[in-house]
Amino acid sequence: MASIGLGKIGLSDDDELSTINVRDFGAIGDGTTDDSQAFLKAWKKACGIQAGYVNFIIESGKAFLLKPIRFEGPCRASYINIQVLGTITAPKSIYEWGGQSVDNWLIFFRINGLIVNGKGTINGQGSIWWQQLPKNNLFHPLDALSFVGCNNLKLDHLNLINSPRRHVVIFNINGATISNLNIIAPKESPNTDGIDIGQSTNIQLHYCNIKTGDDCIAIGPSSFYINISNIACGPGHGISIGSLGLNGRTDKVEEVQVRDCTFTGTRNGVRIKTWEGGSGYARKILFEGITLNAADNPIIIDQYYCPNNMCSKQSTSGVKLSDISFTRVIGTTTTKNAINLSCSKSVACTNILLNHVNIKSAYSEDVVSSYCINAHGRFSDSVPPVDCLLN
Repeated sequence: MASIGLGKIGLSDDDELSTINVRDFGAIGDGTTDDSQAFLKAWKKACGIQAGYVNFIIESGKAFLLKPIRFEGPCRASYINIQVLGTITAPKSIYEWGGQSVDNWLIFFRINGLIVNGKGTINGQGSIWWQQLPKNNLFHPLDALSFVGCNNLKLDHLNLINSPRRHVVIFNINGATISNLNIIAPKESPNTDGIDIGQSTNIQLHYCNIKTGDDCIAIGPSSFYINISNIACGPGHGISIGSLGLNGRTDKVEEVQVRDCTFTGTRNGVRIKTWEGGSGYARKILFEGITLNAADNPIIIDQYYCPNNMCSKQSTSGVKLSDISFTRVIGTTTTKNAINLSCSKSVACTNILLNHVNIKSAYSEDVVSSYCINAHGRFSDSVPPVDCLLN
């Protein structure tokens, strides 16, 4: 039975350890019986235990059907370790999900010291939703696994497949370590981001394999000190900061590092996207050690983001982008513009640095190029050269 050693999370051998098994609270695990109430009973018990460490066991060899559930804290234990050893599966009919007011399938709210691991599988049954869009207006797809206000979160060694919408959402969290996740959905599946981060600080994200129909990782507004490394992304839309500045909003992102990541057959590589008319900033951002395998749009700053082509083009404001570095970006692309720095015409990008960049066409006869709008900075040792940068 997998667990994290007490010493690794700051507990001594003398701290109390308790175990809760969902089967002891009536969960069947046959894949067809609704086990939602059994899980809620087990959670209520686990959350109320005064202990250093509580194990919450989801057995291997079982498939537990859950409708939308909210696991709520604060809890009395210092740490609760949810061990997903078996399978958690969503309903196979849209009408069993709970209706229009529900935004999340499994949500964890205000549970500090939460650990979720176990090498099990969480299956969102997303295909029933994708087949209905956009013709079904009664219900909207749900995010699969959401963590809100769960400080000092640890999430690792899980398989997440076919979320109706985003697979993992990290929101309003200070301190999280996310690693060794395997996230998979078809590349045609709409809005199935791998991991979305918003209004969060001190997030570590490492060694994940993400293949989805949208962003592998998206870093949203009010995100600070985000450290991402060793991500295998593709198919998908790459790793994005944004979108920022929607509906004139003031958004801020700072101190983001993306290192040693690989992009294979993705729609984008590393991207920053903002809406016209917004304000705020994104700054102190590093992309380093990026490998591209036939990726579209390897390096892209898009300050004219407008996915539905229904935006005002007359804006005089924009999110300020500065201190952005692209270092050791190498590989192949399927698009002509390997480097696209489309900055706001009203608020220039400044201190954009490109160093040791070598991007070639995936098609041997083609030559790649760079493109800029109001981008200020410098480059060295770059293929293609970025002569469009302004001083």
